[in-house]
Amino acid sequence: MYRLSINQFTTYRSSLEEDVFRCARMGVEGIGLWREKIQDYGEEKTRELLRELNVQPSNLLWAGGFTGSEGRSYRESVWDASAAIRLAGFLECPTLVLYSGGRGGHTRRHARRILCDAIAALLPIAEREGVQLALEPMHPSCFRDWTVFDTLAETLQLLEDVNHPLLKMVLDTYQLAEQPDLPERIGQWGEQIAVVHLADGRLPFATEQNRCSLGDGSIDLTGILLALAEIEYRGFLDLELFGEDVESIDYDALVSSAQATIEDHEAMAV
Repeated sequence: MYRLSINQFTTYRSSLEEDVFRCARMGVEGIGLWREKIQDYGEEKTRELLRELNVQPSNLLWAGGFTGSEGRSYRESVWDASAAIRLAGFLECPTLVLYSGGRGGHTRRHARRILCDAIAALLPIAEREGVQLALEPMHPSCFRDWTVFDTLAETLQLLEDVNHPLLKMVLDTYQLAEQPDLPERIGQWGEQIAVVHLADGRLPFATEQNRCSLGDGSIDLTGILLALAEIEYRGFLDLELFGEDVESIDYDALVSSAQATIEDHEAMAV
């Protein structure tokens, strides 16, 4: 029922080839791809390896910075995001994660308009490639360098305003952990969820993200996973762990722990 994917941020120190072989060896169906690792390994070789070992891309990270926070102009950022969409299409990856970039010196209204303009420019390319664009709502302590929105409500409102089937959201269990009644609210989002980034963490959160192995933190993973089962979510659970608590843990151990946790929740959901 649940489909596990391993995000390459989780396996930061290993190569793309090592990541894909790990997924195949451990029976993991999907992989969350990182553009930097693809660039190091090669686009053609990446596609060949994924096909050869039957490992499916779950999502591609990332593109954006439209507000100038990454040091690029708006035009350069849109061009880069266009290239990322085409790469996702080439790799048969269903979802590209977008971050608007930090607000910087822009007013909130102007920053939102910049993001909307970028989305409008990118959606026709996404349509041609058959790739979803996914915005990630972030925790107020984490958002500043990544997105113009510091509330979930703003992201949901933008999705409603744009109202396009290829513009969706990332449900990151770490970023949204402090949202009131999160499992109950998941039932309201349904088709708006493109991919789930799965992590645990210890509340309350600090500014520096510190994710931990599933079950070692205080996030209501049981409620979240059961809510996803109830809405018949068929996308990937993309394990995205990084921070002090996991940096010294063997990658195989992180994956095995996640597999065991998900198997336990599958049994509960039956």
